[in-house]
Order: sequence, then C-alpha cells, then structure tokens
Amino acid sequence: MDMSSQSAYPILESIDLPQDLRRLPESKLEPLAKEVRDYLIHSIAQCGGHLGAGLGTIELTIALHYVFNTPDDRLVWDVGHQAYPHKILTGRRDRMSTIRQKDGLAPFLRRNESPYDAFGAGHSSTSISAALGMAVAAACEGSDRKAVAIIGDGGMTAGLAYEALDHAGDLKSDVLVVLNHNDMSISPNVAALSKYLARVLSGKFYRTIRESGDKVLRHIPPVWELAHRTSLHMKGMVVPGTFFEELGFDYFGPIDGHDLPTLVKTLKNLRSLKGPRLLHVVTRKGKGYALAEADPVKYHGVSPFDPNVGIVPSKSKGGPTYTQVFGEWLCDMARRDERLIGITPAMCEGSGLVQFQKQFPDRYFDVGIAEQHSVTFAAGLAADGLKPVVAIYSTFLQRAYDQLIHDVMVQDLPVLFAIDRAGVVGPDGATHNGSYDLSYLRCLPKMVIMAPADENECRQMLYTGFQLSQPAAVRYPRGKGPGVAVKKAMKALPIGKAELRRKGKEIAVLAFGAMLAPALEAAKELNATVVNMRFVKPLDEKLVLQLADTHAGLVTIEDNVISGGAGGAVNECLAAHSKLVPVLNLGLPDSLIETGSREEMLAEAGLDAAGILRSIQQRFRPEIVPKAIAAETA
Repeated sequence: MDMSSQSAYPILESIDLPQDLRRLPESKLEPLAKEVRDYLIHSIAQCGGHLGAGLGTIELTIALHYVFNTPDDRLVWDVGHQAYPHKILTGRRDRMSTIRQKDGLAPFLRRNESPYDAFGAGHSSTSISAALGMAVAAACEGSDRKAVAIIGDGGMTAGLAYEALDHAGDLKSDVLVVLNHNDMSISPNVAALSKYLARVLSGKFYRTIRESGDKVLRHIPPVWELAHRTSLHMKGMVVPGTFFEELGFDYFGPIDGHDLPTLVKTLKNLRSLKGPRLLHVVTRKGKGYALAEADPVKYHGVSPFDPNVGIVPSKSKGGPTYTQVFGEWLCDMARRDERLIGITPAMCEGSGLVQFQKQFPDRYFDVGIAEQHSVTFAAGLAADGLKPVVAIYSTFLQRAYDQLIHDVMVQDLPVLFAIDRAGVVGPDGATHNGSYDLSYLRCLPKMVIMAPADENECRQMLYTGFQLSQPAAVRYPRGKGPGVAVKKAMKALPIGKAELRRKGKEIAVLAFGAMLAPALEAAKELNATVVNMRFVKPLDEKLVLQLADTHAGLVTIEDNVISGGAGGAVNECLAAHSKLVPVLNLGLPDSLIETGSREEMLAEAGLDAAGILRSIQQRFRPEIVPKAIAAETA
C-alpha cells in the first residue's frame, strides 16, 4: 500500500493531535481504528519494530484520548510496546517509519519526544507507581487533572505493580488503572494471576454470572446504574475483581477491549468517579492481522517484512549468535549435570532457553517479569545444593541488584549469571543498553566476571563459571561474534588469566570482551600490543604490571561505561603498585546513547576500529604513536 496516498487514511490524516480526535463524532471512531490498524501494519512492515502489542491496543488508545483531555490528563503507558498507536495519534504519525532507527522515534515512551508521553518507559511494571505519583501531585496542586496507568497482565506479574496497587488503595488517590489482559507480555505469561484471569474469563461460572448479571446488580442500585449506563450488564463485574477490591480499588469489567462504544461509555463514567479504580479490558495481541493473532510471539517485534506475505524466516548467515551459543551450552551442560536449573524472568525466546525448556521442562523456570524474585529464587536453589543458571539481560539485572548483593554475594552462593545484551543493544535504545553491568558487578566481593571475545570463548567461560563454588557472571553482547568456531569440548579457563593476542611496540591495548576484534584491527595501524583480558574480576594484575613496565602507554577498551568499569580496575591496579604510565580508558560515554543499530551506537561512542585508532592517536601524539609506527616499518 502506498503510505503517501491521500485517500488511504482519510480520517487518520485529519488527526494531527488528540484534540482533533476529540472533535470527531463517535460514529467515526471505529473506521478510524481500522485506518490506524492498517497504517501501523504497513509502517512497521517498512522499518521493523514492535507490532503485536500495538495492534491489540488500538481501540483502547483511541478511547482513552477521546475521553481524557490529554496531555493535561496523564496517560502513563507501561513498557511502551503497546504505545505505537499512541504515537500515531499524538503528532508522530509521519515519523513512524523511523522508529528504532538512529535519530528516529524512540522505541518506547520518552518525555522529551512528546508532551503526550507523560512518563518514560522501557522496563515493565512502572506505570501504576508513576501514575499514582502524578495523582498525588495533582491533589497537592488542587488540580482536577486525571492520571491513568495502562498496564498489561504481563506487567502485573512484577512485584512493583503490587506495591503500587497496595499504596494507591491505602491513599485513596484519584487514579485509574487500566489492566489490559491479553495473556501475553513477550513470551506467554506464566504467573498465577494471569492464569487465574484466563481461567475466570473462560469458565462456566463467569458465563453464568455474566448472563445473569443484570438480575444480580438490580439489588445494588449504584452499581446497576453504572452498568446500565455503560451497557456493561455485568460482563463479569464481580468475579475477577475480588482481589483488587481487597486492595482498595473499585473494580470494573472485564469488558471487550476492541468494543469502542463500550470503551468510550465506560471510560466517560469512570472519569467522573473518584478514588482508586481499576478497569479490566480484554484484548487480543495482534488484533486485526491474522498472522500476528496466530503467532503473537513471532510478531511481537519484527524486522521489515511484506505484510501481504508475513514474516519469512531468513537464512542465517555466518555462525551462531551469542544467545544461541548460550542455549546450546545450557542443554549440553544440563545433560552432564542433573543439578543444573535454568531460570529466566519472562525472556525464554530472547535469552535462548527454548530448546532447554523443551528438553528439560522439569528444570526450566520462567518466573514472569520478576527479576528480583528470579535472583533470590536462584539463591534458594543454590543454598540447597543445586546449580542455578540465571539467563537475564544486562538491563534487567539492574532491577535485582539488592538481591544480587544480599542474597547471592553475601552468602557466597554458586549462582551463574548468563548476562545477555551487554553493551549497547541497538534499536531498543537507552533503556535497554547493557551499559553498566561491569561497573555494578565489579564492586562486589567474591564475584567472578568474565567477558568473552568470541563465540567459543563464551561457551568455555560459561563452563568455567558453572564449575565455581562462588557467584560468577559471563556477559556477552547481542547478536553474532567474530565468527570463531565453537568447540564442542568444554574446558575450564584458568581464573584471572588474560591472553596475549598481538605483540607490538610502545602501546599496549587491553581489550575486554567484544572489544577485542576492533582493537586488533586498530592495532595493525599502530604496531600495538593487544591483550584479550577475558576476566574483569579477578584482573590479571601480573600481566598488567608487566605491560606497564614494557610499554610507554596503556589503553583499555570496554563496551561498558568508563566510570567504575574494567578500565577502572586497571587504573586501580597501577595506582596500588605505584606504576606511573599514561593510560587511556575507552568505553561508553557518561551520557545516554539513543537509538540506532549496534554498529552505529559503537561508532558514536568511538568504539569501532576507526574510533579507537583516532582516540589513541589523539591521546599519545606525538610522543608515542610515531615511535611505534617507525618500529614496525624499520
């Protein structure tokens, strides 16, 4: 379909901002939903992005902006996967084809991108807390401004959501929570609440209550009046709500999240009420696009594709990704050691546990979006003699830092953390970059930290960490490595020992993890020594001191923030031994790197081969670099 056609989206093209939407008669809302759905499918097919979740929230988004006076009324979207229709309706329609690209639209919500993005979102389950804060702020100002949190049932598996619900119920603040129930986050939801809601919605008792709801509610005049005015006629207003009512919320629903007339009527009524309210809507992820409805996992996040054909599996070029290396190692290790337990916080596909789940279902645990619980759960397993492996993204491990310290490190428990998406991640941007893990892990006593330079080293490091009787972490980037063949045999690496990869003159480059490949490329131009450091902790201090004695300058390179990172460990070692040698620390800057491909983000940070070479020449010119080059050509 021609995205520039003036006739393809006649209603949508008349809407630049939500105030234009609010001028439409209600009869135009359903045709608008069809246009938004078609526009979303075709725009994301061009550039890639998150598709299924947004398709499921189109009617809800339209209804919310139609009823509430945004941006004065605050809509707080959880995560942001579901907010693409929100972007389309809030002045960003023409830029949707740039989403998740360098200098394009943010993949999630960003306050500095639009006044309609009331709160930034990238990690899940923050919306209720933020909306409650906004509700309290409005009350402090004496304002009638409304605050609405929109959260999926996947997001409701995290403890933060329940902390916020409990607080909101206690405060009696004027906040509306919209629970979008679609049985999915990224992977299928596994938590008890999601199963309970699904069971209730499909059960005979619910159907009986729904069908006879008008009779029941006639004995409760205020509730009956609300149900009657909103055409709800019960639709389950009693059964699933008990839990939320015990927390102090007035519960309404569940209602069909694709029924625009009912959504609008219900939201209008709820806007006029006070106190904590929860509206339960039921939607279908991928709604309106049959392929996405049939396979919501595949169509959660997509690369460019032909919407008439759907996603066609592409032939993988080169070797496996680091995630695939981990997944294969996990299965191989589980066959060797029956104590191995695999744990993921709702990222089975993303973290590479699909085959492990199939082959070892009794030893696989998806704990839901509950990173804190995943770590303490692993600590409990380890305390009783099992060998847990926590597969977790770097950005998500941040959410469990106290548990990492208090429950694992302090007790010196042998939990292995397989930390995926370390360093910059690409299109998901600043909220998902694994920029800080070396800094927040390195300061922990007893923690062994490894960073593989290639695919085979990743496998061997995982094996090494699993053999230890103390906490260990192997952190690796998103995507493929340099293409080194992975050896089936597993051999433990000597702890804290680096590897000399290139012998040169004057300058020694100490590369950590994925930075080895660009370091080697840059070193050719400089005749520099290059070391694959392998271990961030314990550091190979003996080799570092030898290099300091034999070279005129040292360079450290890591895909982590410079502050507190691996380069800091080298600096501390040199200072402790009174070694006065010039050191250049290269890493991620003390600022956020926004959206782009991983390659673009590394180049922006000066961590590609050209950037490394440029930084070394600028730092050591003219006293060292010319000598090194002269020595090579002599």
